Amino acid sequence: MNSQSKQNDIYDVIGVGIGPFNLGLAALSDPVPEINALFFERKSSFNWHPGLLIEGTTLQVPFLADLVTMADVTSKYSFLNYLQQHHRLYSFYFLEDFHIPRKEYNHYCQWVAEQLDSCRFGMNVESISLVETEEGALYEVRVADQQDGRESIYFSRHIALGIGTGPHVPASLRKALGGEVFHSSEYLMKKQDGFKGKRVAVIGSGQSAAEVFYDLVGGGEARHVSWLTRSKGFFPMEYSNLGLEYFSPDYIDFFYQLPQWKKDELLRQQDLLYKGISAKTIADIYHLLYERTAGGRDAAFDLQSMTEVEHIELDRGSCVLHCSHRVNEERFQRLADVVILATGYKERLPEFLAPVDSLIEKDESGRFVITRDYRLKTAVKTDHHIFVQNGELHTHGVGAPDLGLGAYRNSVIINQLAGREVYTVSHKTVFQTFGAVKEKAAVPNG
Repeated sequence: MNSQSKQNDIYDVIGVGIGPFNLGLAALSDPVPEINALFFERKSSFNWHPGLLIEGTTLQVPFLADLVTMADVTSKYSFLNYLQQHHRLYSFYFLEDFHIPRKEYNHYCQWVAEQLDSCRFGMNVESISLVETEEGALYEVRVADQQDGRESIYFSRHIALGIGTGPHVPASLRKALGGEVFHSSEYLMKKQDGFKGKRVAVIGSGQSAAEVFYDLVGGGEARHVSWLTRSKGFFPMEYSNLGLEYFSPDYIDFFYQLPQWKKDELLRQQDLLYKGISAKTIADIYHLLYERTAGGRDAAFDLQSMTEVEHIELDRGSCVLHCSHRVNEERFQRLADVVILATGYKERLPEFLAPVDSLIEKDESGRFVITRDYRLKTAVKTDHHIFVQNGELHTHGVGAPDLGLGAYRNSVIINQLAGREVYTVSHKTVFQTFGAVKEKAAVPNG
């Protein structure tokens, strides 16, 4: 493998992964003269969850949660400017809907990425090391071109991890993966092969499971669609105004100072803040089910909660789902031809950090220890940091994966990179108080 050194170029930050969060960091860094940034993504182009860009699906956050607006409403990379440049501003105005199509959000991000010279696609980061150079300690980043395998070396003062999360499948179900058993992230690719005349089982209770179930029943090709979940029901995600305030800098301040055991306990109780189904999707599903059973038609679907699929057995072309009811503890079997595992996503520990892994502090559960301002804590004292994007759920709370807090987190990171307040970081952004408020003692007269 050929190697090409870029030692003459020292970047202020190199970002690994170009999802919405690092793309937002690239866009917000672009006009800042103090920051020389470079971002690498192994995929050939920006494409956000392509397997779930189902027709009719929307973002679960308002359009203001674009890459930049919550930090800089004047940015040329805003969604509103995207609409104007694509002659869709009036159409959006007449639409009167804050929640935009997921496909359009993906196209918007592609539009931003195409304008940023700092974003390099088709480049795989193989390793990151902390090395001594003539300029002092720097991060050495080895990158391979996905087309010709050519390796290049870059140096940076800081790193921004934006690799996001990966599809998660419970260990008990992994043996069955392949062919007709797959994760929901592959849904549209598998749909091309067709589900006509097949019995399809969808496992999971979140937004992805709901959207896949709705698309399958609405399409009408499958012979029967089953929706199974171990959750207690098909419940809506919390979306009240005061509930949304948990996705704020104020709640991060409150959550961060708690002991780790209390954070873990809280997160287990807050699933419906970020893992449920949108109320609109539930309503759409119910209307569809009602319509499909009108006039005495037999239901070509069924829904069953409180049901755990313990393992899947492949038997002569069929999938045998071995299930147990989590309340009455009965065990039973279900048959399907196709099984779609909408079992969520999980944070990944990147292999390219192996050379510096021993320097990175971890908690008792093996998770990164992360500072309030999104830096990995390390065993060495250095002014050069590794920043984390969407890897801090356990330290910063439910807002970590939320698009609406991406610009805020990037503002905090950029202000550190530039050594000044480039973007105003807001405090007291909500009406409620999360911690205890102590009344001030009255001052006696005289």
